[in-house]
Amino acid sequence: MSSAVLSIPKAYTEPGTDRAMFWWLVVIAAFVCAMIVVGGATRLTDSGLSITDWRPITGAIPPLSQEGWERELERYRQIPQYQEINRGMSMTDFQFIYWWEWGHRQLGRTLGLVYFLPFTFFLWTGRAPKRLRPRLWVLFALGGLQGAIGWWMVASGLTERVDVSQYRLATHLVMAFVILGLTLWTALELRHGQTRLAVRSPLFKWSAIFWGAVLFQIALVFFFYVLYSWEIYTSWPGFNGQLWPQDYLSGLPLWQAVFESRPAVQLHHRWAGYALAAGGLALALLWRRNGDVIMGRFALVVLAVLLAQIVLGILTLVNAAPLSLSLAHQAGAIVLFLTAGAAAWASARAVEVRAG
Repeated sequence: MSSAVLSIPKAYTEPGTDRAMFWWLVVIAAFVCAMIVVGGATRLTDSGLSITDWRPITGAIPPLSQEGWERELERYRQIPQYQEINRGMSMTDFQFIYWWEWGHRQLGRTLGLVYFLPFTFFLWTGRAPKRLRPRLWVLFALGGLQGAIGWWMVASGLTERVDVSQYRLATHLVMAFVILGLTLWTALELRHGQTRLAVRSPLFKWSAIFWGAVLFQIALVFFFYVLYSWEIYTSWPGFNGQLWPQDYLSGLPLWQAVFESRPAVQLHHRWAGYALAAGGLALALLWRRNGDVIMGRFALVVLAVLLAQIVLGILTLVNAAPLSLSLAHQAGAIVLFLTAGAAAWASARAVEVRAG
């Protein structure tokens, strides 16, 4: 009697290409995670516009004198955020937001060096696998592009707005997660070997879709934060007792309200979370039903992380998004994204075989 099973191919345990490069990319991924969290704190403390110019190299040196601090504060006084919201801000308060933004940028500069110097060494010594060199160059280019996107985002809040564009912020965030996902995938290949592109399990398609859905939900949450959507509804599961917010459109056309109406943005984030939970449960059942031991373990881990993230999101909402809970929720999103990515990578290596 024959039955279809999913084997645990030796690809799960086969030796990788280079452990040193694997740990280098693990460090890179950790830096990217730190950049995302610090960037979130920069946004939540309204610090992102405190440095009003882009000096990739000389900007690494903060003000070293009282005169230098006065110059920085004077530049900040010229933008709408100061004039309309923070007029009369003290030097101490300005330094608080300045250090958040400076720290975020400095972390980015450090990440660039941590990537570039070992990358140059691995290329020079020939240790970087030829098949992965194009991808490593892409990662390097995406890092530079991300810095430009970051300034493009900041520039949106320096002339006519009191904050940055939610569209540019979402672009900046999504790019950070794209870099993180590509780093994760490449690191796993370096540690465990190449994925079998020609014989991927049917599980891979659904695992990849779920990974993409996690990224979509992460993008939605930053529309939520940019528009301060938590300020209007802090009740759950409804909106002040209603299933649907009455002011969904907020006087805007439908196509615009989807991204710019605070009630609409909060509704979308909530319901996308519910859909993600349902999809995660269905996928976990699929992983378990197919009998692969590794995917069965991922089913439990992904469900646990997903449940924790939902609970954390609810707590963040009903407590009006304090900084500590907001950053914890953001860190949870990173963990969920990495877990879903690792599961997608594993599903690409689960090869279906027939046993008689």
